[in-house]
This record gives sequence, structure tokens and C-alpha cells, in this order.
Amino acid sequence: MKPILLLLLQIFLLLPSLSSSIRTNYTSIFSFGDSYTDTGNLVILYGGLTATPGVLIAKPPYGMTFFGQPSGRASDGRLAIDFMAEALGLPLLPPSLASNQSFRQGVNFAVGGATALDRAFFVDKGFKAVSPFNISLSVQLGWFDALKPSLRSSPQACKEYFAEALFVVGELGWNDYTVILLAGRSVDEAGSHVPEIVGNICAATERLIEEGAKTVVVSGIPPLGCAAGNLALMANQTGGVCLKDLNLLSREHNAQLRRGSGAAQTPACRRRADRLRRPARAHHRLRRGAVYNFNLTALCGMAGVSACADPSAYVNWDGIHLTEAAYRRIADGWLRGPYAHPPILTSM
Repeated sequence: MKPILLLLLQIFLLLPSLSSSIRTNYTSIFSFGDSYTDTGNLVILYGGLTATPGVLIAKPPYGMTFFGQPSGRASDGRLAIDFMAEALGLPLLPPSLASNQSFRQGVNFAVGGATALDRAFFVDKGFKAVSPFNISLSVQLGWFDALKPSLRSSPQACKEYFAEALFVVGELGWNDYTVILLAGRSVDEAGSHVPEIVGNICAATERLIEEGAKTVVVSGIPPLGCAAGNLALMANQTGGVCLKDLNLLSREHNAQLRRGSGAAQTPACRRRADRLRRPARAHHRLRRGAVYNFNLTALCGMAGVSACADPSAYVNWDGIHLTEAAYRRIADGWLRGPYAHPPILTSM
């Protein structure tokens, strides 16, 4: 049985002052988000690919399909943001923490494990499953602010530069809810924080628009209840049914994000990613008895865990993240439709 593609909801935001025409000749891309978008920042925080023995994405088989080696991406190859850059004729986005890199044509501030809420929120509530790094969305915006003087000589020049750029606020919220749920709290409690989480994402989007951004792409979250890792960790043993309450949480997050972004009347944004009936399996070969081919004692990158020969036949790469083939499909839906409205490559 072929796996079902987990499509990320995509909202396309435009300033009201823009005409109906959408520019396609972007000069740069600025990206924010978590591991669905991170092109290397997490690995750099841990010391780099050659100095991160405890970071699994720094080990094979990560990167096997396109790069031939780990690249700091949580996949076998390229991410949706990579395909977007290629389609727009721009270089793959360097991570913002990389040294000796030019950021003139774009930069990626996303970090694996990032949350929409600030780290202090989780620390104050005593949650243990928090990244040791301060990498929330507000921190990424701080990195963006710090970088601006190196991009253009004045605030006005920056605004003009950003008007020709594509801004992407990638998937955020997954880690916020996961931290709460893995702390043993209920789905209802996790859901009570949807307004705060969505509010931070919308506030960040508004701030980017104030900085001069004319085109901002904002991503919703995929169905939490159909991820192989969540199904295994949250004791679902039914062998084929997604966790409805978690999918409803994703649905509510995306609904509030649409309302908060002012895109509630956008037809393409009404598409429900949580209409899945079957979960996807991870594509690694694990020992017999691993639920959904996922096991915390045999994760991708650990010794003795091998990857299937053809990742392109699968949606799920490691239980949470997707394969390059899935990201290609997602990017195509953003670029050409129907998962962004209007599509990024709409003719001018």
C-alpha cells in the first residue's frame, strides 16, 4: 500500500496595497522555522558536522539522496525551501549561523527544535523536553535584525531590498505542542495554547511586513496524529488509524492561523491536511515489532539502523520528518498550486 502524502497547509499573504499581480523574480529568500526548514543551523549550534556525535542528523543516512552526505537537513535530501530556491533561480539558502557565507541572495534562520513560543514559557512551566538552545521564533527575528546592517546601508535601503524578497515563515507549532504532550499533559491543555502559538506566528509575520516584506508565505502544521513517531510514542497500537484528537489539534491550529493571517476567505486555504485515514510509515528498516517502523531505541542515524534503498517511494523519512520526494511535492504545490493561493509562480 502506497503511503499518503502529508501536505502542509500553505497560506499566501499579500499586503493590501499590492496589485493582483505577484512578482516572480525574487532577488532573495528569507526563511524562518524549525526542522522542516532548517538547512544546518542546529548542527552548527552543536559544533558542526564533524563535531556533533550526539546529533543524529549529522550522521548517515541523512543527506544520502541529493547531497551524498549529511547536510544539516532532517531528510534524505532537499527540503521544500530548497526546491523553492531552485525554482526561483536562487542558490540554496545558507544557514544564518554559517561563517564565510554570502547572505545577499537569502538566508535561513530556521533551527531544528524551534518553537513559536519563547523558551521561557516552557522553562517557567517546568517542561523538560526543551531545546538547550534559545532558538524560538522571536530569537530568529533577532538574528534577522542583527543581519540587516550587513545587507544594506540604511533602513530605507533594507525596506526596498526586502520588497523584492520572498519571506517564508515555515512550519512552527509542532514542537510547542510536542513539548507539552511529552510532558504528560493532555491534548486539551496543549490546545489551550493554540491562540498564544498562532498569535506569535502572526505577530512575526506582521513585523516582517513592517520591515518592508511584500510577499510572505506562512505554513501551517501537518497532522500531528498521523506522524509515525507520534503514533508510536503516544501508544497507538491500532496499526492503521491516526490519532483523531491530535489531528483536531492540528486542524484548530491551522484554522486559527488562517483567521489570524486574514486569509480565511482564501479557497485554497480551506484544504484540510488532516483528512488522512491512514498513517505513513517511516522508511527505515527496524527490528521486528517496531510500531509504524519507528522505535526510540533505533532511530535514523543510530548504529545498525539502515535506510531503505529507495526513499522516494516513501513519505516519511525518520518518523517525524519527510523524504526529499515528499518535500518536492509540497514545494510544487506551493509554487504552482493548489497549496498556496495564489501560487508563488503566478504570472505577473
